[in-house]
Amino acid sequence: MGAVRWAGMAVAALLTGCTAAPAPRPSPMPAAASPSPAPPASPVAADLTLAFGGDVHFTGRTAGLLKDPATAVGPMAGMLSAADLAVVNLETAVTTRGTPEPKEYHFRAPASVYEALKAAGVDAVSIANNHALDYGRVGFADTLDAAGAAGLPVFGGGRTIDEAYAPLILPVRGVRVAILGFSQIHTLAESWKAGPSTPGIAMAWDVPRAVAAVKSARERADLVIVFNHWGTETDKCPNVNQKTFAAALADAGADLIIGAHAHVLQGDGWLGHTYVAYGLGNFVWYVGSADTGVLRVDVHGRTVTKAELVPAVVSGTGQPEPLTGAAATALTKRFTDLRRCTGLSPA
Repeated sequence: MGAVRWAGMAVAALLTGCTAAPAPRPSPMPAAASPSPAPPASPVAADLTLAFGGDVHFTGRTAGLLKDPATAVGPMAGMLSAADLAVVNLETAVTTRGTPEPKEYHFRAPASVYEALKAAGVDAVSIANNHALDYGRVGFADTLDAAGAAGLPVFGGGRTIDEAYAPLILPVRGVRVAILGFSQIHTLAESWKAGPSTPGIAMAWDVPRAVAAVKSARERADLVIVFNHWGTETDKCPNVNQKTFAAALADAGADLIIGAHAHVLQGDGWLGHTYVAYGLGNFVWYVGSADTGVLRVDVHGRTVTKAELVPAVVSGTGQPEPLTGAAATALTKRFTDLRRCTGLSPA
């Protein structure tokens, strides 16, 4: 099972626009599905440990890992399971249908990908990225349906624009945690964005709507997390669009801003009272080797009290494997040094 401590709460199993099969644990209700406005959140000063991984997909060398979903993510799964809340970006359509979109790379995986992520302790998955609609809206509908059937909450996309931008609100040890996802990738952005009655993903380029979504989440939740898909591929420094959007989200009330997409780690630090980790790189990946890890964040109320990257490397299997000794120390230093080009504060 995932690591969310549900504290005995019975929450209706409702995912964005999906009819969920009975799940082994309760699923959260997106804000958009509430029949009446919730009262403003009063901060709950609980201590939580959060865990974040970067981009995950099962294709090429990682496709065979799904033969045993219980071990597919690999040895870093323990870091995810140990957290009160664990989140990753699912960089793939979950479908066997659809037609490839007019783009260079196409990723898809069977529905067992959700079983693998749940077995690894993942509690919520971002689908706001540039591969969620690789096989069109038919494939995207399957992605949503499979998440509903698996009982694994997804965010950052939906069957309508309201669903795509709605915060996913999870009760975690008495704390209402809101999670939103936005994609800042140009490829097919206009055709992939969600519309009033059109399935799609939440785009960062619609800054007013994204800011409004964060403000809405701030009113409903004790802790607000934004998981973005952004950055320039292979560039270890955040670009101007990332920095500008991060500032807008922080002003709107985001407590944590996490990112992925660049295939490399990017730096972390504080933007005022908001903790920002610009890029977590690849986590379960089909080619190459790269620095990676689980970002473990301790929070008290709305305050990040500690943040550390648990060092790992994408191994020959495509799974992240933990580093120890001198290799771990070296990666920790490399990650700390990445802050120099972020404009973020160390505290």
